[in-house]
Amino acid sequence: MVIAGPSGAGKTTLAHALLEKVKRCRFSVSDTSRPIRSGETDGVDYRFLDEETFRRRIDEKKYAEWAKVHGDYYGTPLSEIDGGLSEGRTIVLDIDVQGSALIRAAYPESLGVFVVPPSMALLEERLRARGTENEDRLKRRLENARAELNHMFEYDYIIVNDRLEEAIGQLVAIVRAERHRASRLRRVE
Repeated sequence: MVIAGPSGAGKTTLAHALLEKVKRCRFSVSDTSRPIRSGETDGVDYRFLDEETFRRRIDEKKYAEWAKVHGDYYGTPLSEIDGGLSEGRTIVLDIDVQGSALIRAAYPESLGVFVVPPSMALLEERLRARGTENEDRLKRRLENARAELNHMFEYDYIIVNDRLEEAIGQLVAIVRAERHRASRLRRVE
């Protein structure tokens, strides 16, 4: 399952809530070259790598997808996907629109959920409240968000993250329903 959407839309919050409510889900921990933020844990939220290490891992073909987003590298290690799938789990990826397109091309059976903020004004408010970006980086994230929103109809589902508990309930319902889709059950047999 790929959860995508603009930075600040609530992808990570929804992904972690899903893991608490639905069994057999596993969060795919991405690698990034961006600095760690307050409250994040290396190896849990992301694996924080220096740019040289990240580039070496690209050369070694360690990623299912990778991209440079907002000036930093982000990537999904192949080991995260393959390890979870071999355990029969639903792998939950919280990634950007670029990475999502690559994953969905490589894994056509994947499910795409796009998380939308209720408004650009609220998205900007959320990003500013983080206090992690200087003004230039914040503006870049907002510009990117506008472009990313143009891709929302390429996904299987869209969740407007206005009321958190309602958005979590919608995501849980999507996962539960998809687990009963006949075409998915047929592949499990």
